[in-house]
Amino acid sequence: MEKEIKTLSSRVVYQNKWMTLREDRIARESGNEGIYSVVEKPDFAIVIAVEDGLVHMVEQYRYPVGERQLEFPQGAWEENPDADPQVLAAGELQEETGLIAKQWDYVGYQYLAYGLCDQGYHIFVARDLTMTQKNLDPEEEGLLSKTVSVKELEAKIVAGEIKDATTCNAFGLARLKGLL
Repeated sequence: MEKEIKTLSSRVVYQNKWMTLREDRIARESGNEGIYSVVEKPDFAIVIAVEDGLVHMVEQYRYPVGERQLEFPQGAWEENPDADPQVLAAGELQEETGLIAKQWDYVGYQYLAYGLCDQGYHIFVARDLTMTQKNLDPEEEGLLSKTVSVKELEAKIVAGEIKDATTCNAFGLARLKGLL
């Protein structure tokens, strides 16, 4: 049986164009009160672009962890948070890799970290790829496109070289559904 939590009040603590941090005063089912902090971010799309046993990935510097990381192309459109997820996926794939896909398979929807954030993501597999020009945002300065084999990707995940949970989850779910 689901337990309900009632929101007594809510206030925005911080906000910028990418996120809002709010603090909610809550009452639990027992009547005990508490505080819950929630990061609000628009949903994003992540794309597994695959062709001939090769997967297209991007490598970029991730400031919060101070490292360059290898991951699948992914992103949100903060200025259009209600965009169709497949349109968003196609836009992010072209922006970050220059690739346009003719075939799209929807893998599923997952939450990023629902203990602290309301953001979720749509997972797609893209095939029948054509190369065009990248169109990187200024925030993506230094982003590099890389191609690895599916076998090499698996080895990198197992070895802990790929640490992006969204990339690992998207790959695993697509594998479990027989899409890779």
